[in-house]
Amino acid sequence: MRAPYHIETLAANGDILQRQRVDSLPIRIGRGYDNDFILDDAHTAASHAIIDTDGEDGLLLRDLGSRNGVIHRGRRQQEVAMTGNTVVRLGHTRLRVRGADQPVAAELSDTAMHGWEGTRPAIAGLCMIGLSAALSNWLGDADNFEPIAYLMIIAYALAGGLVWASVWGVANRLFGQVARFGRHLFIIGCGLAVMEAWEMGSTALAYSLSLEFLTRYGKHMYIVIIAVMIYFHLCTIKPRHARRFAVTATVLAIIGSTMVLLGNLQSSGRLADEPYMAVLYPPVLRLSPNHSTDAFFRQAQALQAGADAERGKGGGDEEAEDDSEE
Repeated sequence: MRAPYHIETLAANGDILQRQRVDSLPIRIGRGYDNDFILDDAHTAASHAIIDTDGEDGLLLRDLGSRNGVIHRGRRQQEVAMTGNTVVRLGHTRLRVRGADQPVAAELSDTAMHGWEGTRPAIAGLCMIGLSAALSNWLGDADNFEPIAYLMIIAYALAGGLVWASVWGVANRLFGQVARFGRHLFIIGCGLAVMEAWEMGSTALAYSLSLEFLTRYGKHMYIVIIAVMIYFHLCTIKPRHARRFAVTATVLAIIGSTMVLLGNLQSSGRLADEPYMAVLYPPVLRLSPNHSTDAFFRQAQALQAGADAERGKGGGDEEAEDDSEE
């Protein structure tokens, strides 16, 4: 290991928190101000350890009699041979020493998409948020058109999108050096636009082709869209961990869908979000063949028979309980 030397303090995940250059040996380490490398750690001694040559080309870190010692690979050591990848713990501080001849990894490809940042994605995101809110309100509005009502809906939607993007922007600033607020705003705008398109498309398709499961279990698609949004937010912060974030988003989607199913089962006794198709469109959109009146009454009679059977079973249980009480 060749001088000058660089002492690096590390986070638990291996990220470098601090790096300091030292030109010569020995290197004294501790909380005292007379050290070459000062530790801001109350669990270390004033003179905690010293790094010096091992007599050949290597370095040796030696404990100076501190209370908490030097920990290497989970065990307390009096001396530790320091290579460029040796990590030791002094108190609560993890550190390593590297020389000027330490090899570095190859340059990573830039996946941050720097060209799609700033004002353009921010404006696009705001437009999608506002249009989605206005369209959703228009589709469900049965009253007379009132501009102030639409302005309030759009304002609330934009405020919510700005708060959401700000939270992710702060996280991006903390863990990714830059905020990338515009791109986070674009992600939430795309997510809301996809949700609106799904709501219109799924209900129309369910009505046209009698695909009731699209509306009965429609909430799960919203959960998937939110999970995808979270995935892209996380990849914006740390592009290199895409696979890990994909697993995280998948787990979140599974947990969310499970909670929805359990909530439906507890509240209504059914896994579906609704017992029947609640959204009706003009008959001209109907593509599925109509059922005959006889088929309708046969289904109604079958439902009645099932309900009567359940009622009779419940009545029998109540009579049995009354007999047992007597």
